Amino acid sequence: MSLKGKYVGVAFTGSFCTYEKVFAQLKKLTEEGAIVQTIFSNSAQTIDSRFGSPKAFLQQAEEITGRKPILTISEAEPIGPQSLLDILVLFPCTGNTIAKLANGITDTPVLMAAKAHLRNNKPLLISVSTNDALGMNMKNIGMLLNAKHIYFIPFGQDNPQKKPNSMIADTELLIPSIESALSGRQYQPVLC
Repeated sequence: MSLKGKYVGVAFTGSFCTYEKVFAQLKKLTEEGAIVQTIFSNSAQTIDSRFGSPKAFLQQAEEITGRKPILTISEAEPIGPQSLLDILVLFPCTGNTIAKLANGITDTPVLMAAKAHLRNNKPLLISVSTNDALGMNMKNIGMLLNAKHIYFIPFGQDNPQKKPNSMIADTELLIPSIESALSGRQYQPVLC
């Protein structure tokens, strides 16, 4: 399947340690011909971290996609009624965002984008990046694995010795995971 001309939303949450890989994949998406709209959570657009500044991340997203990122709940809401996207990817998706999504909480631009997008029965793809995937958040991941129109980029433990509950998606599988989700299938195997 070609992604040329597909409208792909890429929603950033606060897992800053993954951003270098995420931006590399964002560039690949645009090279594939996808029309990419980024959305940034409140944390992603305001927190300075050792991995970079939000100002630099927002600028990089705009340079790669040629579009201004969505930064507010009110900017994200039209994604649903106007059916603006073919697929939305939460990339990366923190445990906090996973928990809120699983429990119907819509208090950030990313969560509003997800809620608005899902109302159209279109695919939502999650790129897990959380230190508590095998802890408190496992129940939320399980709920989302069983939900209609929600798919996952394959994920696994990233450092079992030092962070035994931590899991992260294989960002290199973004494009094949998008292609599968657009066809209504979960890319396999889910766990890597």
